[in-house]
Amino acid sequence: MWLFLFLTLVSVCCKAEVCPCEIQELCQQIRDEKDFEVFVFDVGKKAWKSYDWGKVTTVAAFGKYDAELMCHAHSKGVRLVLKGDVSILEMVDPANRTAWITSKVDLAKRQFMDGINIDIEQEVADSSPEYYTLTALVKETTEAFHREIPGSQVSFDVAWSPKCIDRRCYDYAAIAESCDLLFVMSYDEQSQIWGDCVAMANAPFNQTQSAYDQYLAMKIDPKKLVMGVPWYGYDYPCLDFSQEGVCSLAKVPFRGAPCSDAAGRQIPYSFMMKQINGSLSGRLWDEVQLAPYYNYKDQKGQIHQVWYDDPESIALKVAYVRELGLKGTGMWCGNLLDYSNNPVAQEQSRDMWNALMGCQDAQC
Repeated sequence: MWLFLFLTLVSVCCKAEVCPCEIQELCQQIRDEKDFEVFVFDVGKKAWKSYDWGKVTTVAAFGKYDAELMCHAHSKGVRLVLKGDVSILEMVDPANRTAWITSKVDLAKRQFMDGINIDIEQEVADSSPEYYTLTALVKETTEAFHREIPGSQVSFDVAWSPKCIDRRCYDYAAIAESCDLLFVMSYDEQSQIWGDCVAMANAPFNQTQSAYDQYLAMKIDPKKLVMGVPWYGYDYPCLDFSQEGVCSLAKVPFRGAPCSDAAGRQIPYSFMMKQINGSLSGRLWDEVQLAPYYNYKDQKGQIHQVWYDDPESIALKVAYVRELGLKGTGMWCGNLLDYSNNPVAQEQSRDMWNALMGCQDAQC
């Protein structure tokens, strides 16, 4: 009797999940490696139906799990990976790490997914217990996924520079060695402003470029680096607006810095493309930061300055990606474009997808 109950329980617990796709083969994990990676973060709903699937190679599901998305991604030969986020303090205990990793592998299997994107952006002090724990977590997660889901992909999100940005002092070289990809978040580069507290580009070209030089100087394989670009901008209310067009900001400190981009707010590319036509300035271009911006006045009469990335600035960065032989590009996030039937919006969205390949025309 006990043996029967035990076998029944085993049968229930270990029963394979039912494939939700009409074509059963679409529940098989994607194992193919692409020469050039285009890594897309998706935050839910159905914007993914309008993605340029001829370019996408990996989608990180940061929204609610969508079986229809999984089936569609697999039909295009595209990986769909989990989001992995956890407290580093909890992971110092090896037993907690093992339990967390096991739960993520099991979830990926049940949802027919192809790996995990580890998104941990917590403060970590150099040589602290958490410093070594983070490296161990990435290594053990990669080993478990590769063992349990052959061909799966494990990626880790890192700051735009390895120089302890936002007090994130990680062992970047060891982490890169331990996983398949580092997704470099080449945005929010003004999260700590140490100089003049003024509005600046979200991801200035020269600053972005120098950060990759820093990563490569650590002997990180360039084929493990994916450059992430922002599909959003920052709207900064100006405390003062000079005749030269300099927008002074309120001082909002962040992780030790006296000023930060928290003085502004993030706005999606789709919103900016509607707002810019009625702005004070229209699109302007900064020749030093190699980035677009514009100025507008709100209903109270206050001037705002908006900095963002567009096809021109992104294509410049992707050209650098190809010059260095990096693995590819990606963005935060795929949901921030206007995918409506408006012809102007459709052209704008198409141009942004093309820019991820380094193109600025419709022939990409």
